[in-house]
Amino acid sequence: MTSQDSTPFEFPANFFRREDTSSDHYFYENPRFVTHVDDGTIEALTAFYEEVIPENAKILDLMSSWVSHLPKEKTTNEVYGLGMNHDELENNPHLTKTLVHDLNRTPQTPLPSDFFDVALCAVSVQYLTQPVEVFRDVGRTLKSGGSFIVSFSHRMFPTKAVEVWKSLDTKDRTQLVGAYFQISEVFNEPSLVKREPADSDPLWIVLATKK
Repeated sequence: MTSQDSTPFEFPANFFRREDTSSDHYFYENPRFVTHVDDGTIEALTAFYEEVIPENAKILDLMSSWVSHLPKEKTTNEVYGLGMNHDELENNPHLTKTLVHDLNRTPQTPLPSDFFDVALCAVSVQYLTQPVEVFRDVGRTLKSGGSFIVSFSHRMFPTKAVEVWKSLDTKDRTQLVGAYFQISEVFNEPSLVKREPADSDPLWIVLATKK
């Protein structure tokens, strides 16, 4: 998605300002062994992963923690967890490799190109201050046809969520994530999946495949 004069599209810088401007290192310094959506929503996300993640996939769990919400019965090849807290990553039983990396400081990762079958970002996209650059790098790490699955609910740490996210309603948030995919110019047209677990937090999933 570019303008008619071929100038790359850029979001206004103020879109990605945050109330708490301190380094994310301090915010994530201590582990939080909690989940950020309720059990029903976690079950719905796990069920979706069961539907769409192929067997023996190589998976990148972006902005990972001590849980990945992957189905226990799903056979995976490797699961790389990239997150902000070493102790959380080390306590995640799904992960075969871990990497502590601050995407808001360095959107580009040292991960291999054309390597993963699936990338996941669960309930964390609202914290990215350079989302298009991150999406573009995720696309680099995926094999052709690989999927990037971005899920979110209505919960957040408000001081760390970017201003544009806090200012939008749900429909516009799904369109915003879709715009990240499109502007990165790495992915095919994104699609939206909505799950509404009974008496639980809502769940929206935006996903696309690498061109």
